[in-house]
Amino acid sequence: MSTPKTSAGSSFAPEYGLDGVELALPDCRRGIGQAILAPDARDLIAGVRVEPCAIWPDDRGYFLEAVRSSVGLAANFAKDTTQFSLALSYPGTIKAFHYHREQTDLWVPAMGMFQVALVDLRRKSAAFGMRNTMYVGTMRCWRILIPPGVGHGYKIIGDAPAMLAYATDRFYNPDDEGRIPYDEPHIAYDWGTQHK
Repeated sequence: MSTPKTSAGSSFAPEYGLDGVELALPDCRRGIGQAILAPDARDLIAGVRVEPCAIWPDDRGYFLEAVRSSVGLAANFAKDTTQFSLALSYPGTIKAFHYHREQTDLWVPAMGMFQVALVDLRRKSAAFGMRNTMYVGTMRCWRILIPPGVGHGYKIIGDAPAMLAYATDRFYNPDDEGRIPYDEPHIAYDWGTQHK
């Protein structure tokens, strides 16, 4: 595969992730890929897993258990290396794309609404180049497990700030993270309103 150029003029050379998995840019048609409407959707990218979160509302607000150590999607996260973080983003913000060579992310959109975009960058994966879109947050509370080699990002939709709570199976290492511009033409993700 030739080294494609990104929209920012830099090149994305194929690289290797966990267990020698080759990561590369796919050539996608413009769009959002498969819209995932249920946690058990058949069109999920291989290795991506989703489970619903329970929300307990009352007259004071709501309670959400984001992640329980060693349970559910976090079952394989080691207690001594798991990191838990929060990210607040303002309406219309796009944070995309980034990926990890070794780290697994567990996202919980805890407040506001997110358009989550995923793309499989694992060259030998049967799902290479496949994209998933999930509309999640206050109105659809899901935990999303994102394995190494799957590019991920989001856009805040609606008119309120949004909070992403997330756990990682290892402490942050900047050398493990790669970045691709949100408008990378090879991924061709359509961040516009879909009018559907």
